[in-house]
Amino acid sequence: MSVYDDKALLIYCVTVSAILGAAIGSFLNCAAWRIARGESFVKGRSRCPSCGHPLGALDLIPVLSWLFLRGKCRYCGTKVPVRYLLTELAFAGLTVACLLRFDLTPVALRNWIFIGCLFCLALVDLESFEIPDGCLLVAAGAWILALPFDADWKKTLIRGLVAAAVFGGGMLLLSLVMDRALKKDTLGGGDIKLFAVCGLYLGIAGTLFAVILACVLGLLLGALRKTKKGEPIPFGPAIALSAALVLLFGSGLIERYLSLISL
Repeated sequence: MSVYDDKALLIYCVTVSAILGAAIGSFLNCAAWRIARGESFVKGRSRCPSCGHPLGALDLIPVLSWLFLRGKCRYCGTKVPVRYLLTELAFAGLTVACLLRFDLTPVALRNWIFIGCLFCLALVDLESFEIPDGCLLVAAGAWILALPFDADWKKTLIRGLVAAAVFGGGMLLLSLVMDRALKKDTLGGGDIKLFAVCGLYLGIAGTLFAVILACVLGLLLGALRKTKKGEPIPFGPAIALSAALVLLFGSGLIERYLSLISL
């Protein structure tokens, strides 16, 4: 079955995907907030980060709650950062894009989990400058569990493992050389492991393009954050965004890039 078999089915699946994506985006935002502060994201009710009051059902409706409450806590009136609204909308869009790109297939579910892990670790890294190993383990586990559903799983396995070894090992070696040359930490261990996991999903060509794109996005992120001289810049969000873009739109992006450099 394909979502493109029937227009009504396509509209239904896109609608459900958008709603599910917004709900999961809300959960990932909450999970990232707690992980960054060393708290458990599987225990305890959601609460206002300002007054600590537990949130009710009407406070937890993705997108709508923020809009109806005008971006304020119902209990203390403190402004709720627009990040909550944007993350819900962003993951809703990513979920729909994943459905449209990979259809109703096991690969779509696998890649959706990967995008969710990228989304969560990017939010954590923005706050704590750390990439949680749990997100990387879940992404790697999803890739492994999806192999039996791949008709050419042996080729996928070899392709992924080779790319993971090349980019994980390559980035580790590059980091050691740069650390020694600059006499400071240049690339965190979490970033290196993230590149390795990206290799599983994107292969050598896709991960190479993701590395190039991540460098560009990293510079843009640094400019937008207006960091002071010597202040560290989280690289995880740039890697995560570039990996998601290559996963969803890789073929078109790579062809466009090659056409530009060939001019």
